[in-house]
Amino acid sequence: MIIKRSLICLTTAVLIFGLIGCQIFRPAQYTVKRVSDGDTLTVSDPQGTDIKVRFACVDAPEVPHTAKERASKRAVVRAQFQWGMQAQNRVQQLVKQGGERVNLIITDSDRYGRKVSEVRLSDGTLIQEVLVREGLALVYRPYLKDCPSAAIVEQAEAEAKQQQRGVWSYPKFLQPWEYRKRNK
Repeated sequence: MIIKRSLICLTTAVLIFGLIGCQIFRPAQYTVKRVSDGDTLTVSDPQGTDIKVRFACVDAPEVPHTAKERASKRAVVRAQFQWGMQAQNRVQQLVKQGGERVNLIITDSDRYGRKVSEVRLSDGTLIQEVLVREGLALVYRPYLKDCPSAAIVEQAEAEAKQQQRGVWSYPKFLQPWEYRKRNK
């Protein structure tokens, strides 16, 4: 009888601490204020502080920032911006689908002060995985070692390449980091 009572108490304690632990370690939920492009957004934390977020693991095509860029006739530039705008629109769709709220797992800060983060919808959908699987972002290998979902995004990219989705359907597409390097 004592053993049975002790076992019940122990089980109850483990269950209670487990439930408390779920609340403590749950990623914080943030309200999305702005989608800047296909891999950057601004969120507001529960206290109302704005935080710029750079998606971990991936790099999306660039979006035009100036009238001159928007008017460019160069095919490489037009392709970069076309895919960049599609990536930005897709992030906006996903954010809207998630009720304008995301969960972040912050892994680092970049040189611009942005929080490098895994970005998930409340249903667990990893936005980076969706973008890469659809060919709207590429795995950013120089920082992959700090990426909690490295294997997931690498698998998504392999699938997108094989199926020639998004940027992989355009043979002359210039990787975003190469585009930025050439157009400083």
